[in-house]
Amino acid sequence: MRGKQAPKRKIQPDSKYNRQDVGKFINYIMQRGKKTVAKNIVYEAFDIIQEKTKKNGLQVFEQAMKKVGPTVEVRGKRVGGANYQVPFPVRDDRRITLASRWIIGAAQAVKGKPMAEKLAQVLMDSARGEGPAIKKREDVHRMADANKAFAHFARFG
Repeated sequence: MRGKQAPKRKIQPDSKYNRQDVGKFINYIMQRGKKTVAKNIVYEAFDIIQEKTKKNGLQVFEQAMKKVGPTVEVRGKRVGGANYQVPFPVRDDRRITLASRWIIGAAQAVKGKPMAEKLAQVLMDSARGEGPAIKKREDVHRMADANKAFAHFARFG
């Protein structure tokens, strides 16, 4: 690795709930620097969730993030001329990143509705343990499980 490791930036918490995880999620939703639009989408999605489920939108968001976040993933590792898919445990910050990415991707895949509605629906589905984001997590876990035989390559050295 060349040069120094880039310093970790401190993510600003969001203005409404004063939470870093929601602030980070808003940043993932944001496109072309339009943070106000991203905030409106997320807060509107939380309001829709509140309306439909009578639960706090923030609690549903937390549940969805917990259920979608993977515990193991596979990474390619070259050993003696062959590439192996080696299962690795997922760090907490990466778990949040992957969960956010999968939830947003699942919402963007739905067509013909405003983003806030799509996001609310995906979050509610994920909190219940169903939907495309959960399917993605299960696929990653299945892949890691199938390649358990190569777990001994995970040790660095």
